[in-house]
Amino acid sequence: MKPTLLILAAGIGSRYGGVKQMDKIGPSGESIIDYSVFDAIRAGFGKVVFVLNPKIESEFKEVYEARLAGKIETDYVLQKVDAVPTGVSVNNKRVKPWGTGHAVLVAKNAIKEPFAVINADDFYGDNAFNLISDFLTGLKTDSSKYAMVGYKLANTLSENGSVSRGICKTEKGFLTDVVERTSIKYDNDDIVFNENGKNEKIDANSIVSMNFWGFSPLYFKQLEHDFINFINNNSNELKAEFYIPSVVNDLIDKNKASIKMLTSNDQWFGVTYQEDKETTIKKVAELVSQGVYPENLWK
Repeated sequence: MKPTLLILAAGIGSRYGGVKQMDKIGPSGESIIDYSVFDAIRAGFGKVVFVLNPKIESEFKEVYEARLAGKIETDYVLQKVDAVPTGVSVNNKRVKPWGTGHAVLVAKNAIKEPFAVINADDFYGDNAFNLISDFLTGLKTDSSKYAMVGYKLANTLSENGSVSRGICKTEKGFLTDVVERTSIKYDNDDIVFNENGKNEKIDANSIVSMNFWGFSPLYFKQLEHDFINFINNNSNELKAEFYIPSVVNDLIDKNKASIKMLTSNDQWFGVTYQEDKETTIKKVAELVSQGVYPENLWK
């Protein structure tokens, strides 16, 4: 059974100022998504499912249905505010969907095999896809043994502003906790994060989560349980978000799942800010010149 790749592509990108999922960064007009799908195909994935915002659905499908036809099976699901389990009520003034955990949950009917989860605007590198594919291949559909691909913090920062990262704690190769740190940035030769209004140093070699996970379909059942509890506690909130790491931490704490840490030494890069685009184009061009990717991915 080949694993499926779930790409979270529903964000609009308020800091970026546009639909960055489809922005052209490759020499033949490829987006970061194209490189992720290309790496997934090479690593043995059999299907890709896109989670989309309804506002970009038609535009997105127009590009990728033609581009990926005959190369990999594709499916699309929409992340809407009211896409919640039966019997759950939400504040009708809520505008934004409920975060990354909710984005995964809306894909539950489209995925029946072990799957990986990634962000649409993050460039993970081919090594990461090989690591997660090897883990997922042969994984039973009811297994509670999951995985995460982690990166060294220093390999994930933006030169153009601060970022938020989930700092990972591990024991004997397994994840024990993910602690969210905000406003991480360079401060001269140091890397710092903001804690209660003060900058605190953080180790450049800290392993961080870039939202690259490997799950079995059992995760959907666990996710829905936690999401219902979350909504019951936050139904009137207009901005509260339901994140993947919070669910993972809960599963670890209750001994309901294990998360194997797969560490990639690749340089992660992405387009958090508009200024990141030029850097990303240069890095992709370097990989093409090194022969890691062809000049035209889909030719």
